[in-house]
Amino acid sequence: MPAMRALPLMIAAVCIVAIGYRYYSAFIAAKVLALDDARVTPAHRLTDGHNYVPTNKWVLFGHHFAAITGAGPLVGPVLAAQFGFLPGYLWILVGVVLAGAVHDFVILTASMRHDGKSLAEIARREIGPASGLIAGFAILFIVVIAIAAMGKVVVTALAESAWGTFTIGATIPIALFMGLYMYRLRPGKITEATAIGVVLLLLAVGFGKDIAASSYGKYFLLSEHKLTLAIGVYGFVASVLPVWMLLCPRDYLSSYMKIGTIILLIAGIIIVNPRLQMPAVSEFTGGGPVVPGKLFPFVFITIACGAISGFHGLVGSGTTPKMIDKESHARPIGYGAMLCEGIVGVVALIAACSLAKGDYFAINTPPDKFATLGLSMDHLPELAEQIGERLQGRPGGAVSLAVGISQIFAGLPGFKHLISYWYHFAIMFEALFILTTVDTGTRVARFLVQEFGGRIHPKMAETDWMPGTFLSTAVVCLSWGYFVWSGSIATIWPMLGISNQLLACIALCTATTMIINSGKARYAWVTLTPMLFVAVATETAGYQLITQQFIPKMIKSGKAVFQGYLLSSMCALAMSALVFIFLDAASKWFRTYRTAPAPAE
Repeated sequence: MPAMRALPLMIAAVCIVAIGYRYYSAFIAAKVLALDDARVTPAHRLTDGHNYVPTNKWVLFGHHFAAITGAGPLVGPVLAAQFGFLPGYLWILVGVVLAGAVHDFVILTASMRHDGKSLAEIARREIGPASGLIAGFAILFIVVIAIAAMGKVVVTALAESAWGTFTIGATIPIALFMGLYMYRLRPGKITEATAIGVVLLLLAVGFGKDIAASSYGKYFLLSEHKLTLAIGVYGFVASVLPVWMLLCPRDYLSSYMKIGTIILLIAGIIIVNPRLQMPAVSEFTGGGPVVPGKLFPFVFITIACGAISGFHGLVGSGTTPKMIDKESHARPIGYGAMLCEGIVGVVALIAACSLAKGDYFAINTPPDKFATLGLSMDHLPELAEQIGERLQGRPGGAVSLAVGISQIFAGLPGFKHLISYWYHFAIMFEALFILTTVDTGTRVARFLVQEFGGRIHPKMAETDWMPGTFLSTAVVCLSWGYFVWSGSIATIWPMLGISNQLLACIALCTATTMIINSGKARYAWVTLTPMLFVAVATETAGYQLITQQFIPKMIKSGKAVFQGYLLSSMCALAMSALVFIFLDAASKWFRTYRTAPAPAE
């Protein structure tokens, strides 16, 4: 049977998300949420110049898209390619239109109407104090694991790569300059700042090779532990600075690079039309060397952010609702940005599946495990020599995705000799996705810690009180930094998938309650249906992960006892939190239904 070509899949994906945005998001905006620009948003009512700042719609779209689009839609589909291209492709498209984009849109609107408060606070107000408290602790656990997984992916990809580390490091001073330019030197001149920032970023990629080869290259040739420390410092600084100074311009700049690269990749896929060398459904549906779990439920857990992501609920109830200028902007920012992320997931899946099967598994498995698979490398040694990096035995998905992307770009007429530049450009592209989630996630977690701290010391709840800001940010950075320092992709990524999807279920449960409380129970199916499906898959995966992965490994390895207990406990607590919140919300739904006035004749 001839191999499938990528072009039909790409065209179908773009058409499906376009139809979803045109019709389904319009239905939700008009009927379910009743968006109204006459309502004054928190960005105007509570403006403080630090966190509550009315922001241009497209600048905020860039920030939001950059913040939500981390490692998940890139790495998840690449790892799920183990099962073949068809399961992941179908779930990304169905999930993003009917679940993920709905989740993001509704939670963003809910937070806008609760003064930009966190998901935990919304749960407390809509469901009850107990659910709000439990949701807060569950969210804090989950966001720490999510940031750790993102950080681990970028650390693995950039370790001992001076070129990549220099390029990513250069984005920080560039973003600081853009923030000063847009908000202080020439306020409102967004186009000028964008043009300057994009040019400087491309120069950083182009000159990265020369810097890496020079005497200065040794300063950027960092080990995984040194990179972990560097990312921890960056996360701390980005979280405490005003949003206009670093976070928003860096995310805005990143969004141009991300969206631009995705458009180029789509064009490259259309022109090159690569063959998908991975079968539609592979022989590893019962578990394999990259994803140890079975096709069900682990394809849903591994894909994670590409279809639906609970982490987005933290951004949608963290930085973004505090900056929305008009309520109608929630539709393109909430629903639209998530559809773009779904397209990112499809592109990543196609890039991974266009690799030769042996090359894919050689990159994503340790050499000793690859030797047992009975597969052979096709082009990997030649590619490693052309790129100038070690490629075999680099699990985590980032390296295999970069190789797939570079091969697509190198397939364009006249670009084959630039494959090393394409590879490092792809690594920068991935790291930009990831680090914007690290900085925004750290800030969101800081808000949560301050909300909890405010119950003990009222000043802690004031987000502009600097001692509280520094203390809460340090706690968050040390927490996720521990897992990046001591964990591995094999342990952290499945835990991310479980915790991320559980958080999405908690958010959808809260959203369902808000819809019912607003008197629109007839539309509750919009959020209730995806919540029930994702909850069943995730609770099943969580049970299997604890009983078949964490506990057996903990028993076999004395060194992993503490981390095994910690991961098992956090996973079990998150699973229990969802069950409690669902039961508490269901009782609230029933009481609301019982006490609702009879419809008028």
